[in-house]
Amino acid sequence: MKRTGQSAKGKDEIPEWMKKKKYPHKQKYMCGKAIIPPGINGKESLVKLVEDTFLAYNGGRLREACELFSQKMLEPDVTVGMSLAGALTPAGLGVSCVIPLIKSGFVDWIVATGANMYHDLHFPLKFFPRVGTFQANDAELRDNDIVRIYDVFLGYTDSLMATDEILRAIIRQPEFQKEMGTAEFYFKLGRYMAEFERKNGLKDVSVLAATYRAGVPVFTSSPGDSTIGMNIAGVELEGNKLRINPSIDVNESTAIVLNAKRSGGKSAVVLVGGGSPKNFMLQTEPQIQEVLRIKEVGQDYFLQFTDARPDTGGLSGATPSEAVSWGKVDPNRLPDAIVCYLDVTVALPIMTSYAHAKRKKRKSKRLFEKREEIVQKLVVEYFAHNKNYKPMKLDI
Repeated sequence: MKRTGQSAKGKDEIPEWMKKKKYPHKQKYMCGKAIIPPGINGKESLVKLVEDTFLAYNGGRLREACELFSQKMLEPDVTVGMSLAGALTPAGLGVSCVIPLIKSGFVDWIVATGANMYHDLHFPLKFFPRVGTFQANDAELRDNDIVRIYDVFLGYTDSLMATDEILRAIIRQPEFQKEMGTAEFYFKLGRYMAEFERKNGLKDVSVLAATYRAGVPVFTSSPGDSTIGMNIAGVELEGNKLRINPSIDVNESTAIVLNAKRSGGKSAVVLVGGGSPKNFMLQTEPQIQEVLRIKEVGQDYFLQFTDARPDTGGLSGATPSEAVSWGKVDPNRLPDAIVCYLDVTVALPIMTSYAHAKRKKRKSKRLFEKREEIVQKLVVEYFAHNKNYKPMKLDI
């Protein structure tokens, strides 16, 4: 028996008014890949897992991130900057991800917290962090000479204090007795870490050693906010002459981005976490446009892994579209801007593996060795754009 309101075929008839309605852009929105992934059986490669099953929500954003990084950011003419925030090196991500990316030429310059670079020192010194538990009794850990970074354990006396002692011995050396930026400081420190790797029979365990060998400059935006900065301050009490000048870092990092654009290439940022490293990496464009008054349009490619929300107003959660209003990101490149809301300890290993599977190694740009040359180009362009500029006179 046929139900009322249905055709003989058992289907509702499409109303006449709907048949006549035009949808001029429907195919534009419905041209995406059909969501009908294959069943997972344990035999698929990571690349196939990402491409075939990471289709929606944050899985979809991670797939897009992997594709953006591999397909566009790793082109030869793109200069890739990576910011590192959060306790990544003690969790092993320096060894598993950052060093392979550096060795493959996939990262050209880095902005990292001082804490990440400090904990990186433990590895070539063989003071390795240990897998622990976040459920530990912290008072008992303190009584047993152990410090905790969530579920990572470190010895207090035989790791932290031992690292401090060696660090102070290094920065007392003659080559450190002057003013410098953090890129030069880390390059010099990286040479010592490379030697400790060799001496201790280790290979590719230190990010600083890897950046030293590859000529990748590393900056820390808040050099006093870490145990490295604390030790520099400590030896200053003894009369040590090492001085970290943040203005050197601002000009060198800005010159890297401007040089990428002026040489006919593009500039990309991979923001691992947020915080001060994210801001320092992105402020290069406002420095060019707002402060130095040089005509520019913003970063070409933007990729961030974060767990921070945008609605709290913090920089860590600020979106690339918000960054457009500051001149940090080229508004015409927003389709190439992706935010992946996912824990870095999950996202970065997957992206690193995907990139190595999809792309051949790139030749290192060795930007550390070109710092003076590109800063001089920045100076020339600054004066060329400001030859008619008259500084304001303060009358108070």
